[in-house]
Amino acid sequence: MRCILVAPVLPDLGSEGSLKTQRTAAGSDALAHSFLDNLFFVQGRSRDRATFNDLYMALAHTVRDRLVERWIQTVLNYRAQDVRVVCYLSAEFLTGPHLANNLINLGIYDEADEAMRKLGLDLETLIEQEAEPGLGNGGLGRLASCFMDSLATLDIPAVGYGIRYEYGIFDQEIRDGWQVEATDKWLRLGNPWALERPEDAFEVQFGGHTERESDGKGGFRVRWVPQRLVRGIPNDTPILGYRTNTANTLRLWSAQAVESFNFESFNTGDFFAAVSDKVDSENISKILYPNDEQIQGKQLRLEQQFFFVSCSLQHIVKIQKVAERPLADLHRNFAIQMNDTHPAIAVAELMRLLVDENQMDWETAWNVTTHTLSYTNHTLLPEALEKWPASLFGALLPRHLEIIEEINRRHLADVRSSYPGDEDRVRRVSIIEDAGSGERYVRMAHLATLGSHAVNGVAALHTDLLKTSVLRDFYDLTPEKFSNKTNGVTPRRWMVLSNPRLAQLISSRLGHSWIHDLEKLRKLEPLAEDAEFAREWRAIKHHNKQRLAAYIYQILGIAVDPDSMFDVLVKRLHEYKRQHLKVLHILTLYKRIQHNPEIAMQPRTFIFGGKAAPGYRMAKLIIKLIHSAAAVIHGDPLVRDRIRAVFLPNYNVKLGQRVYPAADLSEQISLAGLEASGTGNMKFAMNGALTIGTLDGANIEIREEVGADNFFLFGLTAQEVEQKRSEGDNPRAIYEANPHLREVIDSLAAGEFSHGDRGLFEPLVQSLLNSDPYMLFADYQSYVDCQDRVDQAYQDTNHWTRMSILNVARIGKFSSDRAIRDYCSEIWKTWPVKIEI
Repeated sequence: MRCILVAPVLPDLGSEGSLKTQRTAAGSDALAHSFLDNLFFVQGRSRDRATFNDLYMALAHTVRDRLVERWIQTVLNYRAQDVRVVCYLSAEFLTGPHLANNLINLGIYDEADEAMRKLGLDLETLIEQEAEPGLGNGGLGRLASCFMDSLATLDIPAVGYGIRYEYGIFDQEIRDGWQVEATDKWLRLGNPWALERPEDAFEVQFGGHTERESDGKGGFRVRWVPQRLVRGIPNDTPILGYRTNTANTLRLWSAQAVESFNFESFNTGDFFAAVSDKVDSENISKILYPNDEQIQGKQLRLEQQFFFVSCSLQHIVKIQKVAERPLADLHRNFAIQMNDTHPAIAVAELMRLLVDENQMDWETAWNVTTHTLSYTNHTLLPEALEKWPASLFGALLPRHLEIIEEINRRHLADVRSSYPGDEDRVRRVSIIEDAGSGERYVRMAHLATLGSHAVNGVAALHTDLLKTSVLRDFYDLTPEKFSNKTNGVTPRRWMVLSNPRLAQLISSRLGHSWIHDLEKLRKLEPLAEDAEFAREWRAIKHHNKQRLAAYIYQILGIAVDPDSMFDVLVKRLHEYKRQHLKVLHILTLYKRIQHNPEIAMQPRTFIFGGKAAPGYRMAKLIIKLIHSAAAVIHGDPLVRDRIRAVFLPNYNVKLGQRVYPAADLSEQISLAGLEASGTGNMKFAMNGALTIGTLDGANIEIREEVGADNFFLFGLTAQEVEQKRSEGDNPRAIYEANPHLREVIDSLAAGEFSHGDRGLFEPLVQSLLNSDPYMLFADYQSYVDCQDRVDQAYQDTNHWTRMSILNVARIGKFSSDRAIRDYCSEIWKTWPVKIEI
């Protein structure tokens, strides 16, 4: 790569003002100057010796320099003012790459592009060099990151707390159609965005026992005598809002040993013992979501959850005390949001910090705890509502089990008072579940619900189902706690950054204010009838499809036609998300063409992506099925020019930024009543894809907003699903009665898509025939019929374009800015604080 060699000009170190100006100036010349300085002084490289990573790091430091003043000023302002700070506790933060997003939010993307061109460099190449932080598994972590973006954009005081996993979610490789997990070494080349703060570390206790001693006032206090200590080291990353001075902090904790090296053991030749504490401690923040099929994995996950919660709460309490504010007023200064059940141990830990460490009486501490904490539930799946064996919990966190048992004792006394004689209700609402086999379990969703002043679902249907099923008894006790806060996603990353041509087209008609007020997209509605605007709209979609097609060819060696319909299903692999229903549809089309080669059919490219949990065998088998079906289709000259199927390995945020803008059809086909919300559905719609989906999660509200005529609906409703379950679903009868379904299932069973191996897909076939827990067969014909309507609609180009424009015009509700405003006004009771530089 050729570049213009420019000798770096050193800043005037004698003038603080000039140095500050040089590090904050936003013109292309100043950016080029800073880039060369950082390459030389930070990376320690001359231009002719620099690697691509050196160049990326130099640019990242150049951009970070322009964040730091805002970041420091934000922290100072929050400390100086009496504000209520939102503390967002989440086990995942799937931030995506930082560089391009920060350029967008600073408003210097074009200037950076020009600066790099002056130096003979390509900005997009440097952006592509950034490793993606694999700190999340899917929607949960991505939602947390969207919320952090919106909190800063709306000038809301906030800190995000989580874990800095050394190795994030695994890298997914595909070998012979099977998923293989590889280590995600996202930190291998360094992370220029985070600053380690070892001086702000906290110690976290594990194991041991408790002792009771006199408090000198006629009562007693409990002292926890731990078996081991772990040090939590904060790593702080600035999260800048869009075109604002607010830069909030994302604080991620890494685990270290208090004593990382035992000199005595080393000198006696026991080299392993010399570093065993270091290894055990660092394992806590080593990897995202260790496999918890074995007890060791369960223990590590519980250790992870308590580790980051304890560090975070200790930090919050320290801030309150340093500011000389009463701990009894903690809830007036902090609103702590638990993102799902992973941080639910915060209820017991905050009580321990207040009662044991700061001698607060129980009633006052409980009042502070419940008015500080709030809880977002993200799932209706029983297996995702965490519960821990009490034996494991007590061995690892003995004091917390005591606190939870006392919370539960008082809670059940209140329940018995309100519902005398209703011991079945008492059993259902108990935090401690007696499994009947001698083992007891700690129900974390129960603990989070009881210890919070507010509980919310993330879509209207999801919240209704929480009230009527999963948390019904708690809703009966305290209905005022429950509310809905439908999820949203940030348009900065998912439109402005991911789909710049579409964003520019919209801005050419509406100006730029829609980027932080997405409801203004409504003004696009009249343009749905504008032929010239529609032509430009289609040209942008086609460009995005060409770009994705080139990427597919680059990584898979498979040529796909940008003129075909791009039919996309990208999300975490799970049976309830029903990727295998999509495969049944593909195989149905395959059989149709075989039977009638002249059949009129819109050519389609089916695009899959998503990771299966390492221990989830059926999900991995579905990935194998996708690849096996694709191989047969691509090898059949009769079919391969009509339909194609590809699986994009290692799906992540960076890849999503390519996929969402290129999609024509968004597949949101989970069984009704199981998807809490979904956010991929929102990202697709924001980029002009039409949705085919069930009445599940946020699909319902998307359909209400964009209009039923601009949404392809199929399948059972949540109520019909429950009715079918209660009456007894009979998938084999459906199979027998539907010749098209039977042909597809029989072909799978006969080994047609597995080189004659009848056993390969036998577990999947038998699961569908004998139980079909996610009712693929019940929804099959409705889905196929709906796909036929999609086929007809796509052939009318003008009508399809109109529907696409209206989807974007009416998607404003699903901005994360709207969601954050709802949380602020109804749960957190906080307000914007403008940062002046």
